[in-house]
Amino acid sequence: MPSTEPAARELQDRAVLWSMGEIRAAEVVAAACDALVAGLDSPALRILAACTRAEADYDVPDLLPPALDELGLTFYSADSVAGQEAATRALAARMVAGELTPRELAFRIHQRFGHELPLAERLVDLDDEYDVLEYGDRTPAQVDADVTAEALRLAQHPRVPAEPTDAPT
Repeated sequence: MPSTEPAARELQDRAVLWSMGEIRAAEVVAAACDALVAGLDSPALRILAACTRAEADYDVPDLLPPALDELGLTFYSADSVAGQEAATRALAARMVAGELTPRELAFRIHQRFGHELPLAERLVDLDDEYDVLEYGDRTPAQVDADVTAEALRLAQHPRVPAEPTDAPT
């Protein structure tokens, strides 16, 4: 039997990206369907997966937290640092998977978090570098390579924690 970990990771990533306003609720429902097909199962996950696209925007806010909880996954609120870090890692994983360009990743992280999230500071600095390329001696390809290296570093960190990581550091 194949591992359900990739489906759990994708559901977790889509949940945090939805919580941060990066994706639509229908994408969370699609991830719930994919999770069921992959072998994850819980009563709340079934209900979430049964939502139509028309219902998703209204129902996902109430259905997603219990579905994640039943699966041992974490629901991150938009204002939590742990959620912002999880969203950064999820976006980095999307870039590594080819769903975003390096420039899009750096821009989205900078736009979403500014210079306020230490985990994302390197990507934010690289977004600033894109803005001044014409005045320096670096090429877009060099900055792309640096963004890709940082995205790989971020995506390699565990993105499906066993327990919430909102504890003070």
